[in-house]
Amino acid sequence: MSRLYLTLLCAALCAATLEPLARASEGPVGIAYVEAPEQSSGVCVAGNPDKAFSCAKARCAEGGALARDCLRIAWCFPSGWSTDVFLQNQDGFHWHEFSCGWDSKEMALRAAQLRCDRGLSPQLLECMTVAVYDPDGKAETPEPAP
Repeated sequence: MSRLYLTLLCAALCAATLEPLARASEGPVGIAYVEAPEQSSGVCVAGNPDKAFSCAKARCAEGGALARDCLRIAWCFPSGWSTDVFLQNQDGFHWHEFSCGWDSKEMALRAAQLRCDRGLSPQLLECMTVAVYDPDGKAETPEPAP
């Protein structure tokens, strides 16, 4: 074997070995959700709750709320899949519920669907999943329920 071939082979093997190790050194992340009721919310992922909540609070304030009104609502570690569900009862009160730490998108969406089941929660006038977040905190708009 040529020296160039061995050098290229070694470089490829080293890169294949070191890339997963570099990702592992970043470690798992958690997801934080903050909400300023009736105003704004924020979601962020980070390796610890203080960083994630600080980031989420800043995003909540960017949405128009005062930072002091952005309250810590949920933290999951590891983050898993998450959902933001909008609910309104028959008296007109409305709020959001954040659920996180699910193993898959399907599980997160099924939990949200169960939360919106009118048979289990007959007091609900309206209920819908407004966002689903992957384990890295990337938001997706879910397909409307049939």
